[in-house]
Amino acid sequence: MKPVWIIDDDRSIRWVFEKALTREGIAFKAFVSAQEALAALDTEAPQVLVTDIRMPGESGLQLLQKAKQLHPDLPVIIMTAYSDLESAVAAFQGGAYEYLPKPFDVDHAVDLIRRAMQESTQEQAAAMPQGSREMLGQAPAMQEVFRAIGRLSQSHATVLITGESGTGKELVASALHRHSPRRERPFIAINTAAIPRELLESELFGHERGAFTGAQSLRRGRFEQAEGGTLFLDEIGDMPAELQTRLLRVLSDGHFYRVGGQQPIKANVRVIAATHQDLETRVKHGMFREDLYHRLNVIRVRMPPLRERREDIPLLARHFLEKSAHELNVESKRLSEPALKYLQSQEWPGNVRQLENMCHWLTVMAPSVNIEVKDLPPEVRAESAASPAESWVAALEREADQLMARGESGIMEELTRRFEKALIMRALAHTGGRRIEAAHLLGLGRNTLTRKVQELKINGGKEEREE
Repeated sequence: MKPVWIIDDDRSIRWVFEKALTREGIAFKAFVSAQEALAALDTEAPQVLVTDIRMPGESGLQLLQKAKQLHPDLPVIIMTAYSDLESAVAAFQGGAYEYLPKPFDVDHAVDLIRRAMQESTQEQAAAMPQGSREMLGQAPAMQEVFRAIGRLSQSHATVLITGESGTGKELVASALHRHSPRRERPFIAINTAAIPRELLESELFGHERGAFTGAQSLRRGRFEQAEGGTLFLDEIGDMPAELQTRLLRVLSDGHFYRVGGQQPIKANVRVIAATHQDLETRVKHGMFREDLYHRLNVIRVRMPPLRERREDIPLLARHFLEKSAHELNVESKRLSEPALKYLQSQEWPGNVRQLENMCHWLTVMAPSVNIEVKDLPPEVRAESAASPAESWVAALEREADQLMARGESGIMEELTRRFEKALIMRALAHTGGRRIEAAHLLGLGRNTLTRKVQELKINGGKEEREE
């Protein structure tokens, strides 16, 4: 682990940090000047840099500027007296992680350093390799997604990505393509739920001139456009039945026909599909072809909802705030610790997409650089204003309304299944996977819980150890 660097010409300040960091078991180095630290930066780098502003010779702000040029992701904490608040503002504009006003509480300073150390580690380890800055996550569920992408890096296999809306399924599909042998060929994405069914067939397979009214010229469909590459079919669960049949034929024999065409066309395409729906349930109710389901479900990657990876919310929020600031050419906003904890307590029904939209709103609308709970969007603060019971019941009612509006059937069975699965997963998480304890919490018998774990395909529940 890289050490923390402390830079201050005041011997007493260095002594305080040395004692505190030694007590906490945190490796450190101390420097008496910015020049001394800069000389060391040429050959090594700290995990976190803590520097005073006013020192003989080069100032802490000059050190900040040069450190950021050499190591852009290095967290720099600026120490400043109260009269130096203008300098603190300049430090933030220069990319400082945080400022520590003097005189400071030692425990608060150590906590700040620990937080910066954790985020420094996350920045190094959480991002996908080879420049995918969109996919971030330290949560175990996201690390499993990253491992799956790594294992599939040399594969041409069909992949089914499941997960709620807004979890980032297209990002996974793009990463699978980018790390595959087909990376030099096209990546074509299409949302099958967003295109009217009468146009979807032509969109996928193309059409011959004169195939139907308005078809005045030959058109290559998405399968031909993706030749040699990857075709991503989003929201595959909403595909009309007749097109499910055509897609099954392509996956089975590797050929397709344009609309109105007579000659088969070979499809050299890797298909990646995604859905927010439970395809097993749709198969059971006759709404999705079972044979197509098995063709698509060769390898499955599940994207976790944001509520299952709350520890990633600070990392994601900082990334989206920096991204929005860069796009708008403005200074990046910062979330206070209370604001971050508040965001981590929310349910995020829109998942990562909702968090990204909120960060863009904050970049435009928040009144100051430092964001407190009161600065968050009204709808986010309103989510926790209702009691927990009102909140989840209202969410259930909204989900039922959406299912009915889409003409779904079997709603009671579908929602009951999801309700039971959520309760059992939370109980097992609470008990560390011990089923006897989880069954007691839920008011179920051990055998009943075991049966439901199998029926609902819940992974990760450890068997009770024999004494």
